[in-house]
Amino acid sequence: MLAAEAARIMATEGQRNFRLAKQKAAQRIGVSSRQALPSNREVEEALRAYQDFFGGHQHTHHLSALRAAAVDAMRGLAGFQPRLVGPVLDGTADRYSRISLHVFSDTPEAISIYLLDRGIPFRQEQRRIRWHDRTFRNLPLLVLERDDATIELAVFGVLDLRQAPPCPVDGRPQRRAPLAEVEALLAGY
Repeated sequence: MLAAEAARIMATEGQRNFRLAKQKAAQRIGVSSRQALPSNREVEEALRAYQDFFGGHQHTHHLSALRAAAVDAMRGLAGFQPRLVGPVLDGTADRYSRISLHVFSDTPEAISIYLLDRGIPFRQEQRRIRWHDRTFRNLPLLVLERDDATIELAVFGVLDLRQAPPCPVDGRPQRRAPLAEVEALLAGY
């Protein structure tokens, strides 16, 4: 029941943080958040079920539009070896989801300069992520608005292409898709 409510919160309120969604679900249901909460994997499965049941054709159409925008952005950023990650890749994206791309450069400024040279407006943010050695890293994010989509570029060093950061759902290396894989997803393969 907690997993289903946390999934509903994520789907309808734009909450992308599993821990916060589970805590909010526990509060709404009247259960102590100190009790055993469902795993992130259980919440993700409930989110997929919710989207399958309530999203239908509209969810599929929106996901395809986000993936098409990701393909366009990845083609434009080809020199930075972009990889699609997160909800747009795994199919759980909703109207609040950003298109999340990992991009790679020896100097993070190179990506900013690339965007500026092409007149592409962006804003800078930062995200703190847990790394495999259980330390935290602050990642620079460049956020672009394109049509009806928000694209975030998480900037990594070139060496980080070898090892993806841990997935927030299960802690394993995060799934990253290169352009060819995203094009295949978009084509329905």
